[in-house]
Amino acid sequence: MAGITYEDFIDLSYEPADSDLVCAFRIAPAEGMDVADAASRVASESSNGTWAALPTGEGFTDMGATAFAIDDGEVAAGETTEIRVAYPAGLFEPGSMPQILSCIAGNILGMKAVDSIRLLDCEWPEGLATSFMGPQFGSDVREEIFGVSDRPILATVPKPKVGLSTERHAQVGYEAWTGGVDLLKDDENLTDQDFNPFHDRLVESLAQRDRAEDETGEPKSYLINVTAGTNEMLERVDQVAAEGCEYVMVDVITCGWAAVQAVRERCEELGLAIHAHRAMHAAFDRLPHHGVSMRVLAQIARLVGVDQLHTGTAGLGKLANEDTVGINAWLRDDLYGLSDVLPVASGGLHPGLVPDLLDATGTNVCVQAGGGIHGHPDGTHEGAKALRAAVEAYAEGISLESKADESPALATAIDKWGTETPR
Repeated sequence: MAGITYEDFIDLSYEPADSDLVCAFRIAPAEGMDVADAASRVASESSNGTWAALPTGEGFTDMGATAFAIDDGEVAAGETTEIRVAYPAGLFEPGSMPQILSCIAGNILGMKAVDSIRLLDCEWPEGLATSFMGPQFGSDVREEIFGVSDRPILATVPKPKVGLSTERHAQVGYEAWTGGVDLLKDDENLTDQDFNPFHDRLVESLAQRDRAEDETGEPKSYLINVTAGTNEMLERVDQVAAEGCEYVMVDVITCGWAAVQAVRERCEELGLAIHAHRAMHAAFDRLPHHGVSMRVLAQIARLVGVDQLHTGTAGLGKLANEDTVGINAWLRDDLYGLSDVLPVASGGLHPGLVPDLLDATGTNVCVQAGGGIHGHPDGTHEGAKALRAAVEAYAEGISLESKADESPALATAIDKWGTETPR
């Protein structure tokens, strides 16, 4: 009777089919394990193999993955090299991100055959990619919601990010909106606490949003955090639509990809955009030798259908450096006709960092500043004016210093923070 062994999962002459999902991993073989042995075990455990030889016979469809490329086959135990594994399309349930990740980022992350393993990148075949909804709006939110095409849209989180009363939260939003910010945003850990209940915050913030729109003549919106258990989250999405808001915000990693897919379906019915906060991403992507890269997390987010996603600040903010530029490029590239995603730069930004940030990311982004607005010596309203002036200076092709001559708020911000990166 035919059987399956580890040797069946490696073939360095294999040419992936167009329908294969191809994944790149960085692995460090364990003591006593050469790279080929480790690679075969990665392909085996992530598809249809196990540690013992398996009989097959009738009633079996081979869904085995194939390790087909090894960058360096001579690395010692504990040293890393990159391998590539091809997965047949039939292994996956179309449109089910949890099932796909259970294969390509499941048991293999804990295997003893490797000292460490990191999922670096994926090449998504058309059939699998288009089984997902993808974003409803993507970067079109800039023009469709705000009528903006020549500058980034701007967002801010009230600070402190938890603890403010509903009234104070909404007032901070008003001050920021009238100062020139487009979006008020909840932070990742503000949902429905006693000091600031969800529905009260939604209603009061939108009232201040309407007031700010009347005064400025500009569209404004609110990224309210609907994160909760899936059923509760869907009820909150319904409340957001009923109150006339254009967006919901979801902590996409902590609530789970299946829950995000449910929100995406509901948002399609209601015409709402999804702003994705990536809280907990560093549990997967911070270590360069283990886990799942932010690049892959961003790919997943696009497939399941978020419109905006935090992708970092190209090393300019307070968070650890990452491949912001490369990730943003992937989010914008054509993917079988699926909409793109608007990258969000956030984490330690202030007006003095705007030119370098936009040099790196371009202007088709959302720029979010918290402390860089509310920490302004003259308060939130002036801090928002300073950020808006910095962005307008970039769009006009003039220096911050020149713009500061006509914007006292920007001049004060530059005097306080200069162009230094916070930690």
